[in-house]
Amino acid sequence: MSALKRKATWLSAGVLLLTLWPGIASAQAGEWETIMAAGMSAYQQGRYAGAEEKFSAALKEAEAFGPEDPRLAASLSNLASVYAARGQAARAEPLSQQALAIRQKALGPEHPDVATSLDNLGSIYAAQGQYARAEPLLRQALAIRETALGPEHPDVAQSLNNLVELHRARGQSAAAEPLARRALAISEKARGPEHPDVATSLNNLAGVHLARGKYAEAEALYRRALEIREKALGSEHPHVATSLNNLGVLHATRGQSAEAEALYRRALAVAETALGPEHPQVATGLNNLALLHVTQGRHAEAEPLLTRAAAIDEKALGGKHPSVATDLNNAGLLYASQGDFDRAEALYRRALAVREKTLGPEHPDVATTLNNLAVLYHEQGKHREAVFLYRRACEIREKAFGPDHPQVAASLENYAALLRAMNHERMAAALEARAEQIRAKLAQGASAR
Repeated sequence: MSALKRKATWLSAGVLLLTLWPGIASAQAGEWETIMAAGMSAYQQGRYAGAEEKFSAALKEAEAFGPEDPRLAASLSNLASVYAARGQAARAEPLSQQALAIRQKALGPEHPDVATSLDNLGSIYAAQGQYARAEPLLRQALAIRETALGPEHPDVAQSLNNLVELHRARGQSAAAEPLARRALAISEKARGPEHPDVATSLNNLAGVHLARGKYAEAEALYRRALEIREKALGSEHPHVATSLNNLGVLHATRGQSAEAEALYRRALAVAETALGPEHPQVATGLNNLALLHVTQGRHAEAEPLLTRAAAIDEKALGGKHPSVATDLNNAGLLYASQGDFDRAEALYRRALAVREKTLGPEHPDVATTLNNLAVLYHEQGKHREAVFLYRRACEIREKAFGPDHPQVAASLENYAALLRAMNHERMAAALEARAEQIRAKLAQGASAR
């Protein structure tokens, strides 16, 4: 039974470099700079509560500079970044919008700081599942940065990385890969091989490989990203938790449950300490650990984890966010595995409605819920209902991932099992043969690497 395991978190919106603007008494400006520097130091160390306190104080100082001063925009932007990093995208959005408006008026539409605001606001929209609103802002930010800063600037890599995450969130892994490779090349050239920005690019390219079933490539990149982050940021930083979680997903996908559980537990501990117990990244960790328990038949351990994850996501993100759909889908898996089919069906249908509305009808996550609902009907002998769902899930996955992906093989195998139960032996055998060819091709590719 296929389950969605969230593989990574959205990149935090970028914190600005300090800029001293003329025309204000030096003592007041100096106080603002001091507070902003302290806030950025806390942010870069993953101490988001401390960063929020400092940036809130900086915002109060900046309000004295006037409503159109770029320092006010910088203060708003940095406070929005902290809110986004703490999973409070709804609080971040109006601050980021205000910062963008100030910069466009004060600096002109082609200024790099305008690009930063566009990139940040696009990332905030994406964090709320508003992908159609996010994409034009992210692309506009990239275009401004390439023109104003040059194609090899680190800020260009940041824009590329955020577009990579957008494409992955929309199930467009093929479109994401060249952007991820370009971001990595820029980061390595501009920052050196051991910089945290390189780890971000490695992590994002690894996520693309994982989504496309290239597990060996993904593992090598995830491990390199983890090593860089632990060395540069310390073992208790939120980005280390992200790397640990992603490695856990990779091991779980390969059926390596013991390795996955150890990584999930460590990631969860780091995230709870660094971000607090109500952060969406904590919900991701709870979800992944719960799903692992479901696959192991440890239902009593899974249920409270899923309940807590759902409560965190609904509070932080609202009831119509894709992450809430993940919570619903995963709870459906739990109840289906316990034979509570009515409860599972209701949860799957709620998850499907949210996913189709927020992600679109052709997204791979929609296919996941369709597949799970089809499995449920199959197990209840409702074969006619299951046929349509399996077929649609397979079509979506093949369109999103290409014909030779593990999820396509899984859909074919599930559909074949249903057809065999309906005495359509010839059709079932053909689908099984195609699934076997896909798995053989993937195994051959893995052994050749």
